[in-house]
Amino acid sequence: MEFQELWPLLLVALIIIAVVILFTFVPVTLWISALAAGVRISIFTLIGMRLRRVVPKMVINPLIKSHKAGLDVNTNQLESHYLAGGNVDRVVNALIAAQRANIELSFERCAAIDLAGRDVLEAVQMSVNPKVIETPFIAGVAMDGIEVKAKARITVRANIDRLVGGAGEDTVIARVGEGVVSTIGSSESHGKVLENPDRISKNVLGKGLDAGTAFEILSIDIADVDIGKNIGAMLQTDQAEADKNIAQAKAEERRAMAVAQEQENIAKVQEMQAQVVEAEALVPKALSEALRSGNMGVMDYVNYKNVMADTDMRDMISKISKEDNDHDNDSK
Repeated sequence: MEFQELWPLLLVALIIIAVVILFTFVPVTLWISALAAGVRISIFTLIGMRLRRVVPKMVINPLIKSHKAGLDVNTNQLESHYLAGGNVDRVVNALIAAQRANIELSFERCAAIDLAGRDVLEAVQMSVNPKVIETPFIAGVAMDGIEVKAKARITVRANIDRLVGGAGEDTVIARVGEGVVSTIGSSESHGKVLENPDRISKNVLGKGLDAGTAFEILSIDIADVDIGKNIGAMLQTDQAEADKNIAQAKAEERRAMAVAQEQENIAKVQEMQAQVVEAEALVPKALSEALRSGNMGVMDYVNYKNVMADTDMRDMISKISKEDNDHDNDSK
């Protein structure tokens, strides 16, 4: 009796559990939304997405959006792009934007652009509304040695055909900077650059700098031009300073060689003086030997001494005269 009373309650509980499981595993509300939007999709397709670990709403919502926009996109394309790691919603938005702007863009190319890591929706928007890239100040040196700094604004439009494999904004900025530097460097003077700054943009724009990039350069405008340092004068000053240092080094080398030679000569003089002293030390021995052997008499020796005394006296007189003359010159 008790079991018969509980049986209806158990049946209701089982039905509720079954409904909860059904609505949890099977996106019935999403299926109803798709049918209401006119998108024919089987409930078993949604169950298959669950089994393939695909979030159904990430595919069905973009499918409904593309169907309303009149795009020829099917479930398999969106699901395969989702499994590849792409952003399905962004791809569909880009396709809708391209259709509204009359830009020819297929789903395969759009998916490839998205999988390449580029924002395909932003690229389509940039094709409609060009983007302005502003460069930092680019410095170049004119032929007269004056540094000129220029800032450019580059108006670009996305080239959808080259988005996959095309270079980015950094390459465009680098190429424009190279063109600005070469144009300034080929100018005769900085005054020519200041007079015609549009000459820079014309020369740079004529070089086809957008080749191989994901953009199409529409215009290059010089926003600001400033005068920098006198690089030529600085280089000449540095060269003169370097030449002066080299000359000083060579002069110091010659002075050191002269000092070394002087010291060498002093050493030679001292050596000769030693030889003279040594020779003078032999004179008394020779005199005594000459007196002993009779080759020299006493009067000869006396005459020798007189000559020596007379020579010393003359040396003293000459030194005193020289000192008096120096003193008189100092007094004058």
